[in-house]
Amino acid sequence: MANSDLVRLIEAIDRLAAGGFVMGADWQAVHDICQRHEGEQPFDWGHALCHRIEGDDWNADYWYRRAGKTRGTGTMADEWSAMRAVLSQKA
Repeated sequence: MANSDLVRLIEAIDRLAAGGFVMGADWQAVHDICQRHEGEQPFDWGHALCHRIEGDDWNADYWYRRAGKTRGTGTMADEWSAMRAVLSQKA
């Protein structure tokens, strides 16, 4: 896993969070980064968050399982805060 790509993922989700976790260009940027690293836990977790934002719980849960995580029950901001702490340690 390239640490620079993990940093890019964190930065991209930060932009998505700043925009209120809405579908659009920032969402697509996160999704694209995650797809390029399919099978790598941090990126699969990001992929799960993307599909949770999209409202596709079935697909989100698939990616959460692949990442070894469970879907958050709080707000997107709460989930991102917890994710960001973990991902930042890996970057």
